Amino acid sequence: MSITEQTYVPFTKEMKKTHTILVPTMLPMHFKFIISVLRAFGYSAELLETSGPEIAETGLHYVHNDTCYPAILVIGQFMDALKSGRYDPHRTALIQFQTGGGCRASNYISLLRKALKKEHLDYVPVISFSFAGIEKHPGFRLTLPVLHGLLYAVLFGDLIMSLVNQCRSYELNKGDAQKLADRWTEKLAAELGPGGHVTYFGAKRTYKKIIESFAAVPMEKRDAVKVGIVGEIFVKYSPLGNNDLERFLVDEGAEVTVPGLMDFCLYCVYNNIMDNKLYGRNRGIHLIYRLVFRLMCAMKRDMIRAVEKNGCFKPMTPFEHTVTLAKDYISMGVKMGEGWLLTAEMLELAESGIKNIVCAQPFGCLPNHICGKGMMKPVKEKNPDVNIVAVDYDAGATKVNQENRLKLMLANARAVRNGEERRSAAGA
Repeated sequence: MSITEQTYVPFTKEMKKTHTILVPTMLPMHFKFIISVLRAFGYSAELLETSGPEIAETGLHYVHNDTCYPAILVIGQFMDALKSGRYDPHRTALIQFQTGGGCRASNYISLLRKALKKEHLDYVPVISFSFAGIEKHPGFRLTLPVLHGLLYAVLFGDLIMSLVNQCRSYELNKGDAQKLADRWTEKLAAELGPGGHVTYFGAKRTYKKIIESFAAVPMEKRDAVKVGIVGEIFVKYSPLGNNDLERFLVDEGAEVTVPGLMDFCLYCVYNNIMDNKLYGRNRGIHLIYRLVFRLMCAMKRDMIRAVEKNGCFKPMTPFEHTVTLAKDYISMGVKMGEGWLLTAEMLELAESGIKNIVCAQPFGCLPNHICGKGMMKPVKEKNPDVNIVAVDYDAGATKVNQENRLKLMLANARAVRNGEERRSAAGA
């Protein structure tokens, strides 16, 4: 009998009333919204925001160092919380987000249960948050109303993340954009939370208000080096996973762009459509996937139109266009991990004028080394002005080495920009 079978503890309906669900960190703003949605449906949930080298050290105590770095961090964060004394393990549950794909992320739960067993905590339920139905938990169900709330959590999170990144490199009063983001996060979390009610038309009105508030942030006019971040989903977004990459780039004077979480959600839905086209799979629910895809694309386009109408910020790229970008580079059947989306996001950034790109990946992540680092050469061959640097994140990697590589990329970007400005001035 496997370890997973031995230690599988379902999250029951009774536990919904008694247990606190601990949520690992990834996207700080998005996950606060997600937790508010869970609370609105009767769950007690708490976001873990612990950081520091001790998280990786704790993870390495339970997980082999050859295992995916995000697994080390997530398991380290969970075990650190359970051993901290802040939570009663008999009234605590853990939740792990899974896509059900072929990468090692699908093994996180087995590794986590192994760690719990080692500490005699195997009675702690581990919930699989997955649309693939990997496990059944009677007390945790992704109903249509829950999914509706989570969809708005992703949309609001993407919008605020995009706006704060376009402001904080230029703000006259440092911290204004983040403070505004925190205020909106608190306000919207309340609306998505207990007693709140978000409608489609109400959300569109809220987009307008959010954009106007960020447009009012006092900013200086200057041309900062623009840097995009792509890569494995955890290290791309999580400050814990990428040594606070966004903050480092901003402190170096760069403007940062990170593709939104909505694109990854759309990528997952689109892959099911492609499964039908390529392999004849999902015939029974193929039309449902198409309908969901169109609905989600339309909701993203509404957000894009709100940004365009205001005119102060660069809008996101419609996902229907993102899909077309990678077709001449990589097969749409490549879907392990971030798959073809990783290549498409590099091309999306380059097309939008963001020529400097950081590909953040866990060391040894096969999908990322193929679809990210492996695609750098063909991307550069067709786009010679693109400056891409792949940065590995691992428990054994040094922060100094990572930052030196980033500084070299920024130095090269500034040299290219200065050369272009001199040629432009000479031509004038």
